[in-house]
Amino acid sequence: MQSLFEQIQSGKLWDFHGGIHPPSRKNQTNNKPIARLPMPDRLYLPLRQHIGIAGQLLVNVGDRVLKGQALTAADNAMTVPIHAPTSGHVISIGPHSSAHPSALPEITLTLAPDGLDEWRLRQPLNFTTCDNLTLLNRIHDNGIAGMGGAGFPTHLKVGSSKTIDYLIINAVECEPYITADDLLMQEAATTIVKGIDILFRLLQPKAVLIAIEDDKPIATAAMSAASNQRDNYWVRNVPTKYPSGGEKQLIELLTGTEVPTGRRPLDIGIVMQNVGTVFAIAQAVLDDHPLISRIVTVAGDTLDQPQNVLALLGTPVADLLDFCGFSSQPKQRAIMGGPMMGFTLPRLDIPVIKTTNCILAPTATELPAAEHEMDCIRCSACADACPASLLPQQLLWYSKAQDVEKLQQYNLFDCIECGACAYVCPSEIPLVQYYRVAKAELREQQQEAIKAEQAKARFDARNERLEREKLERQQRNEQLAAARAQQQQASGKASAVADALAKIKAKTASRQTEPTTLDRDAIIAQRELKKQQARDYQQAKQANTASTVQSGADNSPPNPADAATEKDPRKAAIAAAIARAKAKQTSEKLAQPDLTADTEANVEAANVETETKPIPAVDPRKAAIAAAIARAKAKQASEKVALPDAATDTDANVDTEAEPTPAVDPRKAAIAAAIARAKAKQASEKLAQPDATADIDVNVVTEAEPAPAVDPRKAAIAAAIARAKAKKQADKQS
Repeated sequence: MQSLFEQIQSGKLWDFHGGIHPPSRKNQTNNKPIARLPMPDRLYLPLRQHIGIAGQLLVNVGDRVLKGQALTAADNAMTVPIHAPTSGHVISIGPHSSAHPSALPEITLTLAPDGLDEWRLRQPLNFTTCDNLTLLNRIHDNGIAGMGGAGFPTHLKVGSSKTIDYLIINAVECEPYITADDLLMQEAATTIVKGIDILFRLLQPKAVLIAIEDDKPIATAAMSAASNQRDNYWVRNVPTKYPSGGEKQLIELLTGTEVPTGRRPLDIGIVMQNVGTVFAIAQAVLDDHPLISRIVTVAGDTLDQPQNVLALLGTPVADLLDFCGFSSQPKQRAIMGGPMMGFTLPRLDIPVIKTTNCILAPTATELPAAEHEMDCIRCSACADACPASLLPQQLLWYSKAQDVEKLQQYNLFDCIECGACAYVCPSEIPLVQYYRVAKAELREQQQEAIKAEQAKARFDARNERLEREKLERQQRNEQLAAARAQQQQASGKASAVADALAKIKAKTASRQTEPTTLDRDAIIAQRELKKQQARDYQQAKQANTASTVQSGADNSPPNPADAATEKDPRKAAIAAAIARAKAKQTSEKLAQPDLTADTEANVEAANVETETKPIPAVDPRKAAIAAAIARAKAKQASEKVALPDAATDTDANVDTEAEPTPAVDPRKAAIAAAIARAKAKQASEKLAQPDATADIDVNVVTEAEPAPAVDPRKAAIAAAIARAKAKKQADKQS
C-alpha cells in the first residue's frame, strides 16, 4: 500500500464535505491584461491593514515621504508596518472610513502624491546566501501580510521551527468574478516561483503543492513551466467547487488530512500561503519592494471595462470604479470582496487595503439583493452544503437565543463564513450574518472571562501576599519576644539587687521626710498665729490713729482741703501726722541751730513731696506689713543711738533681710533718705522725751510713704523676722 507521500506525489486528490457550484462569471476579466491605475489625488492609508495591532507612527503632518518609506514602526510581533505607496506629503492623520461592513472610522494617514514617484534607497538581498533571520526580518520590515483574505502576519507563519511536511501555495481562487490571482500567475509566474524558493529555504518542507482550479489553464501552464526545474514542486489542478480555496478544505483536497477542531494547519505539519503573498515576498527580498500595491479585480455589469487593475494601497474605491467606466444605477451596490464572502460598502471613499482582492459593481438583476427573511423550513440544504460539516440550522437557533454553551458545543468557530449555507437557503436567511454576530459576542464574553480570571488571579495573589506578610510579622514578633525573655532571664540577678536597693532607698527617704513634715506643720501653725496677731495689732492701731486724728483736728486751724480729707479717714490721719511731724521738725530746728542747710532743705523737700504726692490706695495687709517694718526700723535706730558701736552692723542686716532693695529713681531715693534722717531724729527725741504719740506719728509717716509692690509671703516673713529682732533687742535692754 502506498504511503501518504507517495499518494500525493502520484497526484491523487481527495474531496471535502459539502460545497456548491455557483456561476463563475470569470470570463469578464480573465482574458484581459492587468491595467495600471493612474495616480489618485489622495491615498488613504489605515494604520492597521491586517490581523493584529497597528504600528507606531513615524511621520507627522506636513512631512514629505518617499516611495517605499515606512510610515509606522512594528513594535509587536502581531504588528506589520505600512509604507508610502508613492512620494508625497502627509496632509492629515485622523479618522477615516474603514474597509469594514460598518465603515466605522479608524486612524488613517492621508497622503497627497507629488507625482514624482521618487523611491527611497533600496537594498536587494541574495536569499541563497542570507540566513533565515535576515530573510524573516526583510519580510516583516516590508509589511508582508496574508493577501488571501485573513491578513495574518507572514513572518509569524513562515518563521516556525516545527517540522513542515508540505508547503501549499493557494492559487485556487474559487469565488465567482475574482481573477486577480489568475492574471498574476499568467504574467508573473517566474517571480512567484522565486518567492516559493525563499519559503522553501525557510521551511524546508518535503514537497510544495501548487493548487490551481481546473478552470485556469493558462495559469496552470505558466506555473508548470516556471517550476519544472525544481524537485518536489508539484502543480495540482483541483475541481472547480466552492469553497475549495478554503484553508482546511484545500488541505483535505490535496492531502486527505482533516485539520482537527480548534487546531491550525501548522499543528499537522502544513503551511499554506496565498499566491499573491508569495509574489509580495519575492519582491520584498529580491528588490526590497514593500507591499504598497496589489492586483484588484474590478467587475460587474455596471462597468464598461471590467478588468484587473494594479492599484496602490490607499486608493479610494471610487477611483477604481471610475477608471473602469462605472455607471451608477438605482439601488446601486458596491461590494468589496467576492459575491460570497464580500460585504456591501456604505460609501465609496473607502480605500483599498492589503486584503482587498475584488470590487464588484453589479446590477440589481445580476446580483439581486436578499429578500425579506422567512422562517426556516428545515430542509437541511444548509447542512448538506456546509464545507465544515456543521449544522447551520442549530447554530442559527442558538445564535438567536445567545446560548453560549450550545454554540461552543456545536463548534461555531469552525465556520469559515463562506456563505454556502446562505446561498442554498430557500428562506433567504442571512445565516452568515447571524454567525458573525454570535462570534463577536462569544469573543467578547471570552475576553471578559479572561479578564475576570486575571483579576481573580491578582486578587488571590494579593491575599496570599497579605497572609504571608502577616505570618512574617507574627514570626518577627515571636522572635523579638523570645529575645526579650532571654535578656530578662540573663539579667535576673542584677534586677533583684536593683529592687533591693530601691526598697532601702525608699525606707531611708521616708524616715528623712517624717521630721521635715512635722517641722513644716509647726512653722505653718506659728505663721498663722503671727498673722492673727498682726491683724489684731492693725485693728488696735487703726482705732488709736482715729482718736489721735480727731484730737489733732480740734487744735488745728481750718484747712480748705478738709472737705476732701473728711471723706477718707485714713488720709485725714496721715495729714494730721504729717502736720505734727512738721511742727516737731520746726521746733527742733529752732532749738538746734547747727542743723545744716542741706539737711533742712532735704527735710523740707521730703515734706513738700509728701504733701504734694498723691497717696495711693494701699492694701490693708500691705499697710500692716509696712507698719511692722517701720517699728522694727525705729527700734533699730534707737539701738543705734544708744549703742553706736554695735548697732550699725545690726541695722544693716535688718534692713537687708527685712526688704529687698528695689531699683529706685534718684529723686525718690533722695526723698527716702531725708525721711530716714527725720525718722532717726524722731527716734532720738523719743528716747530723750518719751511721748505716747511718737510711735503713732512714726507709724503714720511710714504709712504715708508709698508701699512698694511686695510678695505677700515674703512680706509676712520679713515682718516676722523684724518682730523677732525687736523682741530680742528689748530683752537685751532689759
